[in-house]
Amino acid sequence: MSLEDKLRRKEAVVAIIGLGYVGLPLATGFASAGFPVVGIDSDPARVEALQWGESYIGDVPSDVVQGLTGNGRLRATADYDVLLDAQVAFICVPTPFTDTKAPDVSFIETAARELGRRLHRDQLVILQSTTYPGTTEEVVLPILEKGGLKAGQDFHLAFCPERINPGDREHTVSNMPKVVGGITPRCTDMARLLLSQLSPEVFVVSSPRAAEMAKLLENSFRNVNIALVNELALLCERMGVNIWEVIAAASTKPFGYMPFYPSAGVGGHCIPVDPYYLSWKARAYDFYTKFIELAAEVNQSMPYHTVDLVRLGLNHQRKALRGAKILVLGVAFKKDIDDARNSPAERVIELLMDAGAQVMYNDPYVPVYNVGNGAFRHDQVVLQSTPLDEALASGPDGVVVVSAHSGYDWADIVARAPLVIDTCNCTRGVTSGREKIVLLGAVRPRVRGGD
Repeated sequence: MSLEDKLRRKEAVVAIIGLGYVGLPLATGFASAGFPVVGIDSDPARVEALQWGESYIGDVPSDVVQGLTGNGRLRATADYDVLLDAQVAFICVPTPFTDTKAPDVSFIETAARELGRRLHRDQLVILQSTTYPGTTEEVVLPILEKGGLKAGQDFHLAFCPERINPGDREHTVSNMPKVVGGITPRCTDMARLLLSQLSPEVFVVSSPRAAEMAKLLENSFRNVNIALVNELALLCERMGVNIWEVIAAASTKPFGYMPFYPSAGVGGHCIPVDPYYLSWKARAYDFYTKFIELAAEVNQSMPYHTVDLVRLGLNHQRKALRGAKILVLGVAFKKDIDDARNSPAERVIELLMDAGAQVMYNDPYVPVYNVGNGAFRHDQVVLQSTPLDEALASGPDGVVVVSAHSGYDWADIVARAPLVIDTCNCTRGVTSGREKIVLLGAVRPRVRGGD
């Protein structure tokens, strides 16, 4: 039976290399659609959890995993040899950057090498890891063809960008429109046929490069607009204007505008990373993405500004940051999720520690949080989430809100804390104790003079 027939009949075995925030939802999505799916991951804890029917990703309920593993639609392993019996292979591995902001595609290279050793005729390979334009053709393709098989003739190769939005219950892997570009038109057709079994809308582009660039455009768009509003927030502080009020007013316009919001910084895998992947690749063409790099610079400055607001708030109360006890609320990169990748909380905590503050944190979704072990702080510090009541009862000098989880009672927190640095406008409904709140993008408190 041909690959096309197996895809149409949902009899093709789909292998997912990398079972993280992208790979696991994709695996459960295809398994739920009726395909036999096998996930491959080098982390034995993940493999064991899935074998027991347990999910470690908030967007994938454990009961879904239990049902799919129970009926045999989904299984997990660390053994790449399962690729020998798979007709489809997705590469969904991490793509971080180095300390110098250069792309690190080593995970993609490793996955491609393992796949290349087991590549067989009529197999469909789809790269889904976010990366720079050209990765599919310049990195993955040569590795896969080392064994003698040729893309477009003996096997199919395409790129389809992931569009996972952690915590989003409306837009899922099963209803999100897909973009795909193959090495050849036939490669694209095979990838489109497969993806159409999962999502009703598949947009075809002319090449993997176009699909890779589309992903970077999506995230650069967000990065630039977040930077714009972050910069305006800093201006509003100096002018004595509330940026949150300004955004609310601008949002009443029914066309030509969409709201973005300031924060302590951008987080997650894509927004802080993708602009550097694009700017790095652009330099190979003697092109400098100044606009995009400037936006990244603005967003990276926000943790520093957040710590300046902490210092300013403490000064207002005649206290120093050195020796102060600071409670950070929310280390996930956005509210109501367990994903702390590249969260601005890491830099905020590092800067607070470097200034001599005693730092603790609370996050109901992230029980353990590591900071340091990088260019900014060489030693690694492992922090554990302190229960909120215990943390507030310990007498912190200030509370810094980085991620405004819905479960927090802001009125109670403001009532019990002597100082609240609000980077999310989460205290907007609190009426009592507003003199204790320092709001990012609003009027700065004035430092009191001597008696």
